[in-house]
Amino acid sequence: MSEPQAERPGSPPGPAPGAPAGEAQAEQTQAAGTGEETEERDQPQDVWAARRDLVDHSPRTMNIGARTRFGGGTVHGDQNNLAGNQITGDVFLGGKTEVHHWSFAGLSGSATVSGEVPRQRLERLDASFTAAEETVGELLDRLRRDRVLVLSGTRFSGRRTAALVLLHRLGAVPVHVLDRDTAPGSLADRLTGTGTGTGERQVRGYVLGDLATRRGSPLREPHLLAARGRLAEQDAYLVITVGHTAVLEDVAAVPWKPPAGAEVLAAHLRTHVDPDTAAGLLRLPAVTDFLARGHRLRETAGFARLLARYAAGEVTEEPITAFSWLSLENQVQEWFEEDESTLHLRDKAFLVALAAFDGGPYALTAELSDLLYRFLLHTQQPGRPAEVPVFGTHIDKRLQLARAEGYEDDEHTEWGPVTQFKAKFLDERVPLVLLRLVWTGHPSARPALIEWLRRLADDGRPLVRTRAAATVAVLARTDLPSAMALVIQPWATSRLFRHRLVAVNSLTLAHLVGTPNIPRILDDWSGDDDRALRWVAARAYALIGPELPGQALAALRKATRSLYADPAEPDEFDLEMVRELSDAVALLLLSPAHDQVLKELLTHLDDDPAVNALTLTAFVNACGHQEEDGDPAGRPTVLAWYADTAAGGDQAAAGLAFLWRRALADRHTTRLALDALGEWVLIADHSPGTEWALAALLPHLVTTPTEYQRLSHLLRTMPGRDGAPPPRVAARLLTTLPPR
Repeated sequence: MSEPQAERPGSPPGPAPGAPAGEAQAEQTQAAGTGEETEERDQPQDVWAARRDLVDHSPRTMNIGARTRFGGGTVHGDQNNLAGNQITGDVFLGGKTEVHHWSFAGLSGSATVSGEVPRQRLERLDASFTAAEETVGELLDRLRRDRVLVLSGTRFSGRRTAALVLLHRLGAVPVHVLDRDTAPGSLADRLTGTGTGTGERQVRGYVLGDLATRRGSPLREPHLLAARGRLAEQDAYLVITVGHTAVLEDVAAVPWKPPAGAEVLAAHLRTHVDPDTAAGLLRLPAVTDFLARGHRLRETAGFARLLARYAAGEVTEEPITAFSWLSLENQVQEWFEEDESTLHLRDKAFLVALAAFDGGPYALTAELSDLLYRFLLHTQQPGRPAEVPVFGTHIDKRLQLARAEGYEDDEHTEWGPVTQFKAKFLDERVPLVLLRLVWTGHPSARPALIEWLRRLADDGRPLVRTRAAATVAVLARTDLPSAMALVIQPWATSRLFRHRLVAVNSLTLAHLVGTPNIPRILDDWSGDDDRALRWVAARAYALIGPELPGQALAALRKATRSLYADPAEPDEFDLEMVRELSDAVALLLLSPAHDQVLKELLTHLDDDPAVNALTLTAFVNACGHQEEDGDPAGRPTVLAWYADTAAGGDQAAAGLAFLWRRALADRHTTRLALDALGEWVLIADHSPGTEWALAALLPHLVTTPTEYQRLSHLLRTMPGRDGAPPPRVAARLLTTLPPR
């Protein structure tokens, strides 16, 4: 293998343009003292952790079943995401959002609830509760029909009170309150409260307030089906309240918010048309979409006039449908075309930062918007020091100006969820429209924006780096050549892994939002002389590969062959590339395209030694992985896949057993495979589900005396974890091996 070629070094963040001399000197001293040390500490982030950060921190406009699209999911029963359950979602670059609702199906279990609400309190809440009777009636009908209702709204909007009152009016008392930290996968297990309702029926209710979800552990359709089945057995009802940022997959949440926009529109319509016509207009789908966007009063008044013209036959339905989008574009143009006396440059910087960090912590957005402001000032006034006011516009005023809202919600960190005050645009389409307009409509802002993005890529916070990548993905969707040349390629050729990872995420998210030619770029980079580009291509294919598994695996095989074909002694970078290729294939094997991936791996297993080594190493790698939200039976991911497919006679089970036999027999992977299998045995010692699955697998791993001796020796000599006695399950599993 060749010596590392000269790669473009990544520059540590330097002083901001126009910074005072003392500040500049301090920043330069700090950079000089820590730059080399930072490069020495730079290591590639584990592919599983990197995917988790990307899923957790990508903006809501790019959350298209991100967990499934990026190769996530577990294998167990009805939650078999590896079987390819596709999640519906939308990326808004212009067009209409459609929300699909699917029926529910699920699981069961046992646990305890967290408490019971006194009847007197329910009666007091009901007596003081105010809401539109029609809305309440619809919610009651839905709850009565489905037994499960998900209410979505901001904090302090009365959603929890509404949940309690709905159950009280339904006669579902007593009401049991469930712990908000209940895992979505164990929801049905918690529905075990007891009590007698009023009258002759035994009815009870449950409330789960502020359900904690994350993109790695969303509330899914099967969870609600399982809950519905348990509720039907008890003649009970459940209301779940969630925030607007809750992660839901195929779950339709009912928004809980005041219908102020509809009232304004209805009032204006009554001045133009008769009541019956106004009522008909308010039922139009385009009107429903408009009211959901939080438009300004003047836009609502203009929309009412347009609706009146539509009712009179003066315009077609097309202007009605386009009005909301055009209003949004006009608003964004006004923000960036107004002079400094109306909208200060610092406010414009905040708007750009909020577009990049929509739904993120407000303090972080404000901090980084001031950094962008300094870069913009340097572009606008190169000779002047960049002075940033320490105290500026009040939060509420700033958010009102941006047509945004603040709210409290959990932010996912490496230490667990942390409650933060966040900010997001009322209309989720704003970030994409705004970034597109700034990049293409105001090219003079590009140098500052590029410098800002480069600084974000050097930030130590995963959220910041991920949002930098997401911002560049939007720019690439708008102008791919410029985004590639000015931002993505310099990151991709950097010697620092953290820069390359931001390039990976940029390309992944760009592909996610429909940017053309991303796979073509990755194909070219897979065979490039620049090894940094080959690394980026391998990592990116691991993420977008589930959508084109054949092409991704072909590129990974090609990269592996070129790596093994070089007769030179492998260096540290080559060894890292081997690990990266193995991780990429393992991630694809655990993706929604797993069936096709498994078939491809089996087809090409014996093509050549390089591909054989890649396949077996990746397979063992995948066997050692388990999703964070786990399997209800406690089974590792690949073992759960085997057990579920073996029960149905699927060919995948035979393929997995075959790969196990090959991995155990290969001298390069025997030790790794035995370690992975030993870990499964240790898990089985406290997981009956894992024990049953292993008992089904092990007989299919013994076809020769050598295979029997290898596995029987493992089970007979296995030590316990951390010096504990040998696991008892090993002796039981030993009896499942057919003697040879």
